[in-house]
Amino acid sequence: MSRTIALTGATGFVGSALVKQLAATGWRIRALVRPASIDRRPDRMAVEWVTGALEDMESLRRLVKGADTIIHCAGAVRGACSAAFDRINVTGVTRLVRAVREQHAGSRFFLISSLAAREPHLSDYAASKRKGEEAIASIADQMPWVVLRPSAVYGPGDREMLPLFQWMCRGIAPVIGSNENRVSLLYVTDLAEAIVHLLKCDTESGGCYEIHDGHEGGYLWEDVMDTVARINKRKVHRIRIPVPLVRLTSAFNLTAAKIFGHAPMLTPGKVRELTHPDWAGDNSALTRDTGWIPRITLQEGLQQTLKK
Repeated sequence: MSRTIALTGATGFVGSALVKQLAATGWRIRALVRPASIDRRPDRMAVEWVTGALEDMESLRRLVKGADTIIHCAGAVRGACSAAFDRINVTGVTRLVRAVREQHAGSRFFLISSLAAREPHLSDYAASKRKGEEAIASIADQMPWVVLRPSAVYGPGDREMLPLFQWMCRGIAPVIGSNENRVSLLYVTDLAEAIVHLLKCDTESGGCYEIHDGHEGGYLWEDVMDTVARINKRKVHRIRIPVPLVRLTSAFNLTAAKIFGHAPMLTPGKVRELTHPDWAGDNSALTRDTGWIPRITLQEGLQQTLKK
């Protein structure tokens, strides 16, 4: 085997952490990079960069040529309509799988999906992640493939959850929805290490694994607030934001995004995700099949994220 990995999303939050883990374990890395993201390439990493995009089949062929493993990390997390998510999270998966099958269908394919795919009815994002999983299942043929569904991933460089943690550091925790809602979290280097464990194991094709930090049953937001308070040595005050107000704001935000052509984060679908009562994951299948065990506790992860 060439020990060559073809990787998408290498300049992103998860992808850049994965590049470091892969490089440390001796893999040869070939990564797709969009022209607009060339300046975001990780420094001092021995990576062969292929300039292109998921819309460009020729660049995808160059990316996967001779690779025995493909990891698809790239994904759209913001969008004003289903088509904006599907273009990357569904059609992008389809093109990449086809590029692999054209050349060597025996290569293993790892799709980094999301726990949101468990509830596709909630949002265009969640639906696109589920459709991406279904796409690989329908066209992979003899190509071995595995899906990984991370819970909410955080860490240094994260742009999605960091603002919430920073507000908690200031002593304020904006909370939407019920006090009983539960969410699993995952530190980004634990996710990268879990992917490396998957690479080492002969897992059954078609497997779908949830992954979180090992805290069974997930966290209440009260748990997260208490952890930040211990780290910061400052009490965190809960500020409850009425769900109807957030829904109204998200509707205005979505309308403005469509008018001005930007990709919004806060949409009605995102509000439904945020208020969903159960985002607790289950690590048991992943640990059973790979031996991977998360190392970073919530307190350790937040200390690194907040540099406390």
